[in-house]
Amino acid sequence: MSDREMSKDEAASPSTTAAPPTGSAPADLLRTAADPALTEDFVLALLKRTDLPPEVIEQLARNTNALKSRKVMIALASHAHTPRHVSVPLARQFYTFDLMKVALSPTVPADVKVAVDDVLISRLKTVTIGERLTLARRASGRVAAALLLDVETIGAKIVDAKTVARETRVMEAALENPRLTEALVINSVLRPAASAALVNAVAQHAKWSCRREIRAALLRTEHLSLARALEFSHEIPTPLLHELLAASHLPVQIKDQLLRESQAGTPPASC
Repeated sequence: MSDREMSKDEAASPSTTAAPPTGSAPADLLRTAADPALTEDFVLALLKRTDLPPEVIEQLARNTNALKSRKVMIALASHAHTPRHVSVPLARQFYTFDLMKVALSPTVPADVKVAVDDVLISRLKTVTIGERLTLARRASGRVAAALLLDVETIGAKIVDAKTVARETRVMEAALENPRLTEALVINSVLRPAASAALVNAVAQHAKWSCRREIRAALLRTEHLSLARALEFSHEIPTPLLHELLAASHLPVQIKDQLLRESQAGTPPASC
C-alpha cells in the first residue's frame, strides 16, 4: 500500500485517541463507546459533552477497558445523564473522598446524590477520625448530620483523652459545615442517639442556638441544662410552651421550673 493510500485509510477511520467529534450521530457514538481501544483522555473528553445520550453512557459503563480508569469511573457516575442503575453501583466501588466528590457534584441528579450519601454514611464507622473530620467540614449536610450522631455511637471505642478531643472536634466541625441545615440539626438533636454532648454543643452554638425552631427542639430533649432551658423558654408563649413540655423528655423538676417562670412573666433573653 502506498503512502497516499495509507493516509486516505487513516483519514477514513476515526481515532480513539483524538478529541471526540461534537456532532456525532448516536449510532456512531455507540460504536465509539464500545471500542476497547478507547484511551482515558478520549473517554473523559467524551463525558464532558452535556448532550451525551444515556445509552452511550451505558455502553461506556460496559467497556471494561475504559472502566480501568478511576477518573473515568468518577466522570461516569457524575454525568447528568448517567442512569441511576449505572451510577450507584459504580459509586459503591469508590474511595471515601471520591464518594464525597460525586455527592457534591452539581451535575449529579438529586436522587443519585442521596444514594451516594447513603453509601458514604454506611461507611462512617470504618473511616479514621481524620477522614471523619474532613467529611464533617466538607461533605454534604446529610453526612455532616450523620457525623453528629456517629461521634456519639462510637463512644465505646474511645480510650483516651486525645481521642475524646478529636471526636469532639468532629462534632464541632460538623456544626460549622455550610451545607448543614436547620432541619438537619433539629432532626439530629431529636434522635434517640443524640447525647448530652451534642445537645449542649447545639445549645451553645453561636449560629444554631439563636434559631427559634432549634430552641423549641432542644426543649424537647432530655439533656438540655436548666440554665439553657430557662433562657430558651422565655421567648416562647405560655400555651406553646405547655405543648412543648408535654412532649418533652426534660426532667420533671426542670419542666416545673419552666412553667413557674413562664407564669411569672420573666422577660425573654436574646442572643
